[in-house]
Amino acid sequence: MKRRNFLQLSAIAGLGLSMPMSGILNACTTHPEHSLEFKNLISGLLKDWSDGMLKVQINKPEDLDVHGALGCPSCSHIHGRCMDAVYPFLYMADKTGDEKYVEGAKLVMTWAENNVSQESGAWTVIKNPKSWKGISVFGAIALAEALHYHGHVLDEETRNAWTKRLEKAGDYIYKEFTIDFTNINYPGTAVYGLNLIGNVVNREDFKAKSKKLASQVKVYFTENEGLLFGECKKSSSKLSEKGLHGVDLGYNVEETLNSLVMYAIKENDEELLQILTKSLNSHLEFMLPDGAWDNSWGNRMYKWSYWGSRTCDGSQPAFGMMANINPAFGTAAVINTELLQRCTADGLIHGGPGFIEAGIPPCVHHTFTHAKPLAALLDHWDHLPEINTNTNLPRTTADGVKHFKDLDVYLFARGDWRGTVSAYDAEYHYKYDYRQASGGALGVLYHNKVGLLCAASMAEYAMVEKNNQQVQPNKDICLTPRVEVFRDDVWYTNLYDLPATVASKDENGIIELIADTKLKNVNREVVTETAAAFDIAYKCTANATEIKVTTKQDITAQTAFVLPIVSPSSEVVTNISENEITIQKPEGLVTIKASAPIKTKEISGKRTFNMVPGVEALPLEVFFEEDSKTLELSITVS
Repeated sequence: MKRRNFLQLSAIAGLGLSMPMSGILNACTTHPEHSLEFKNLISGLLKDWSDGMLKVQINKPEDLDVHGALGCPSCSHIHGRCMDAVYPFLYMADKTGDEKYVEGAKLVMTWAENNVSQESGAWTVIKNPKSWKGISVFGAIALAEALHYHGHVLDEETRNAWTKRLEKAGDYIYKEFTIDFTNINYPGTAVYGLNLIGNVVNREDFKAKSKKLASQVKVYFTENEGLLFGECKKSSSKLSEKGLHGVDLGYNVEETLNSLVMYAIKENDEELLQILTKSLNSHLEFMLPDGAWDNSWGNRMYKWSYWGSRTCDGSQPAFGMMANINPAFGTAAVINTELLQRCTADGLIHGGPGFIEAGIPPCVHHTFTHAKPLAALLDHWDHLPEINTNTNLPRTTADGVKHFKDLDVYLFARGDWRGTVSAYDAEYHYKYDYRQASGGALGVLYHNKVGLLCAASMAEYAMVEKNNQQVQPNKDICLTPRVEVFRDDVWYTNLYDLPATVASKDENGIIELIADTKLKNVNREVVTETAAAFDIAYKCTANATEIKVTTKQDITAQTAFVLPIVSPSSEVVTNISENEITIQKPEGLVTIKASAPIKTKEISGKRTFNMVPGVEALPLEVFFEEDSKTLELSITVS
């Protein structure tokens, strides 16, 4: 097969004067020597991950149930999508000439054909033939990329067999995928997948279906901010009570937007490129200064892993390939990759920044999916726009309050402080009724000097996708800052108050967001016989973030504000007094003060760990004192 660059990135020049002239000029120029530091980063990381996957690959020819699969250090089952590794393996084989990578690619394909391959052309997510088949589009893209760019490293018999198998997968996707048959990430990804496969196996009908889906997907962007929506089952695709769509940042930036960008560039779909530019800019508002994706509010945040989403591919292609339009997109691609590197140990990505120190084993799924976009960037390197970190992220330079109307989520920034307050009420509506940051909750608190201080978890950790999540390693303690009370062993918290509202103001250097919320249980029933209605005021100045919780009702049961502070167990905690503690972080000292005694929730001074977003935390709680209707807390950094 003659290799060629599948994407003609210079097609962006066709956008004309509707895009910045600098972007047009950059799009018309190739930069084979640009961003060598970034190239070295992704090349080294891809090799590290590929070697890490080979280390866990199972070689047992006598046992076809496991032979060729990637063993998972954290999960008791084989991940059916491990054949996605065929693309990074063949890339490495081509670039290094090392036969071990060819063997690795052949083995994962052998396992897939023996265990998850279906007569229809689909692959299943686990060995059960009745299990979910939509993931076929991801494996098909990986196989198509591998064959298109690196198929020449295979013997002719293998290459021909894999090409025929790819066409069968394409037939399945062509027949089964519609724009609304399930979550938008599947048909959205099929836009690029069918176009790619159609070119590799010379099927015009595949490319025609791709074009149809591309036309239909253009209405799946929210009215105000242009955020991609549709991360919900078809049966629950109606708007929320607040009139909001189902949006998940992790799936959008790490999966669907990648495919839509790659398709739009290749086919020079100017209308779609305009839509995607607005959407990427809006999504980028949620990247934290350290390269993390703030998905504290997302309706599928049960997969939030700080750097992205557990089973998606990674945000590098969409942002890297559009860096000519907005150089900050290039910054995002680089610093998110650096974060992935910091979360890597022994050749595998760990599911959050706290995994390694806490000794939590990684799920191999993160690595075989996130390796693919790095290979894609390298395969398109000579045609990429310039990618560097010379342009700041929006949240790096932010100051003030920004309200996302399509989410009812607020971002605030003052001095070194960055935070997120959410009243988003669109739920995933799957098997479990969990809760992402909502009810006027603080989803993220970040400080430029010391990093992440607060991060939301699920209200109650649930295996929403049992094949794609890790089991919680210890007692589940919610990490989302909140008001809570227990009545007859039933938990009531503002996190379950979906109608909660938030108001904001920014005056005299003080940002204030006030959440009007009620304490409810998981069934959305309001607590009785004690205070139910609360105002949670978040005040932010350049020097401190303060939280003031008030009620006008009588408090007759022990009611607390819980403030989990992200902190690895290696950090020293000092009790200055019963109302003040400090946490010594590598870059500064965090001081927490309260108007009442500060206690540590349920774990006697030790840390808790939560899979979402993969951090250790010190779960502090402050109870309302007798006859008091106000609690005050402050957080400072020195």
